[in-house]
Amino acid sequence: MVRRPRPPHLASQMTYRKLVTEFRAEGNQSIAAHSSRFFKTGQGQYGEGDLFLGIRVPVIRKHAKKYKTVSLDVVKKLLTSRFHEERLLAAILLVEKFETAPRSDRESIFRLYLDNTAFINNWDIVDSSAPQIVGAFLKDKNRKVLRELASSASLWERRISIIATLTFIRERDFGTTLQISEMLISDTEDLIHKAVGWMLREVGNRDLAAEQDFLAKHYTAMPRTMLRYAIERFPENLRQRYLRGEL
Repeated sequence: MVRRPRPPHLASQMTYRKLVTEFRAEGNQSIAAHSSRFFKTGQGQYGEGDLFLGIRVPVIRKHAKKYKTVSLDVVKKLLTSRFHEERLLAAILLVEKFETAPRSDRESIFRLYLDNTAFINNWDIVDSSAPQIVGAFLKDKNRKVLRELASSASLWERRISIIATLTFIRERDFGTTLQISEMLISDTEDLIHKAVGWMLREVGNRDLAAEQDFLAKHYTAMPRTMLRYAIERFPENLRQRYLRGEL
């Protein structure tokens, strides 16, 4: 008797069920409770309502390695999960797929990512994927989409806009980072202050003069957290002068 291959959608469903069953078995209630506090899931907090299985990042990465060949349909199902760790797993799988895909196929992964930013909705998910997908795709392309994301009402889209520029910074291409940073100086969210300050610090790690030129224009208007992150590695006497507004 010759077995007929299962239709692709049925094969994807079976793979998804197998993956989820194995993955959720790794959950730990104590870790989940800690994660709920750490990622600020209380009312009015940035992660309000997020649900956790209690799976640590090394375990998530282990499963990403095991299931790196799953279809994009399976990844998309994971990305829309109500559980934080499954969305993080999906983001890591998308990074793996993007990095191993032919250049001709990368745009579809980039588009899937941007079409689903509603689910890339915590800082660890953004930070684990935005540079490797959004930044990498836009490295040699028009970056208008980053300015659009920086103007978004979504905290996470704004964070994507600045964190994605880490890819450019690593190539000593600082213009987009400085432009997006300027757009986000008046942002009201602490997670944006930290992200912008972090990226400015990364610029300074490679070209201190470029960071200091930016600070000379903007440091008095920058939120305190943003400034502290940006100057974290400056000599202490110089840090204090920035913090006292003496430059």
